[in-house]
Amino acid sequence: MTNVIQLQQLTKTELFDQLEGLIDRKLSTLLESNPNEKLSIQSVSEELGVSKLTVHNYIKKGFIPASKIGRRVVIKRVDLEKSLAEVKSLKYRR
Repeated sequence: MTNVIQLQQLTKTELFDQLEGLIDRKLSTLLESNPNEKLSIQSVSEELGVSKLTVHNYIKKGFIPASKIGRRVVIKRVDLEKSLAEVKSLKYRR
């Protein structure tokens, strides 16, 4: 699947302004995330691009800390970010 973008009669500054606006819109969704937000298994799997079973396995192995509220498993965004940073640092330590 290829997206084709044709630019006609745009100056360099107009192109930079368009790109800057696009990048700002995309990054604003990341900056708006609440650090105390509690995520479900489904949302974590979509964010990481893995299956729900993989997220369950990560929790069982202790890679991602999680809590249970009733029958639901929730993961704090702060804990997810910490565990991802830890995995990245371990990857380059070998």
